[in-house]
Amino acid sequence: MFCDDRWGPIFLKAVNVLFIIFGLALVIPGVLVLVNVDLVNDNVLPLMKELTYGGFNLGDVITSLSVSLIVVGTIVLIIATLGAIGAFCNRPACLDIYAGIVLLLFIAKLFAIFLWFDMNAKLQTLIRTNMLSVLQTQYSADDLSTSQISTAFNYLFMSFSCCAVNTLNGTVNDFDNSPWITSGSAGSKEIPTFCCVGVTQASFSTFNDTSCTDTVTANYQTTGCYDAVYSLLSSYSIAFIVIGISVLVIEALAVVTATNYTHYKTKQEERLRRKQEKKNKA
Repeated sequence: MFCDDRWGPIFLKAVNVLFIIFGLALVIPGVLVLVNVDLVNDNVLPLMKELTYGGFNLGDVITSLSVSLIVVGTIVLIIATLGAIGAFCNRPACLDIYAGIVLLLFIAKLFAIFLWFDMNAKLQTLIRTNMLSVLQTQYSADDLSTSQISTAFNYLFMSFSCCAVNTLNGTVNDFDNSPWITSGSAGSKEIPTFCCVGVTQASFSTFNDTSCTDTVTANYQTTGCYDAVYSLLSSYSIAFIVIGISVLVIEALAVVTATNYTHYKTKQEERLRRKQEKKNKA
C-alpha cells in the first residue's frame, strides 16, 4: 500500500515530517546539556576532566556529546528536507540518494546504541572508582580557592546536594584517606562544610554546624555524588536512547518506502514508455 502512486508520496511526506521532529529532538537535548550549568559549569568541569576512560575524560565527553547531538540533529533535518523534495516533487533520484544516506545513518546509530548498552555497566564502575581515587588523592581544602580540584568537589557538593563519592556512613567515609584528613587540615571535621545542608557560596566561610561536619549525625547531604551525577546523566541518556530507537524505526520505514516507491515509479515509467512505443508503431 505504501509503495503505490497514491500512498507512497503521502507516507514519505509523513515520514519526513517525523524526521524533522526527531531532528529537533536531537538538537534540543544537546542544547539543554550545554546550558545545564550544574553539569558543565567552569567550577565543576576541572573535576569532570579528571574522570577518564580509555583516554577520554568525562568533561570533554559531555561537551563533545552535546555538540555531536546538535550536529547530527542538523544533518537529520537536512536529510529530511532532501526526502521531502523527492516526495513532494516526485524526484526518484533524490529518493535514491535519500535512501542511501538514511541506510548509512541507520547502521551507524544501531551500532552506537549497541555500544552504549554493552559499555554502560563498565562505565559505571570505572567512573565511580576514578571519582573516588581523585577525591582520596587530590581533595585537600575545605574552601573555594586553595586547590582547583578541591574547589571543583566543593562546588559539586553544593550544586548537586551531595557529599563524597559514595553514600556517607557517619564519621567513617570517603574522606578518611584524603590529603585533607591525613595532613591535619581538617582539624576536628570529618566531612567538609560544603556537605552540610543549607551551605552556599556566600555563607560557607562563617557556617558552623558540628553535628554535620564533626559528628556527622545531622544536617548533612545523604546522597553520594556519584549517584547524584549518574542520575542526571542517566536522565539524559534515557532520552537519547528513546529518541535514537524511535529514529531507527522511522529510518527503516523510510528506506523501505523510498526504495520501493522509486522501484514502483521506474516500473511505471517503463510500462508507459512501452505502451507509447506500441501506440506509435500502430
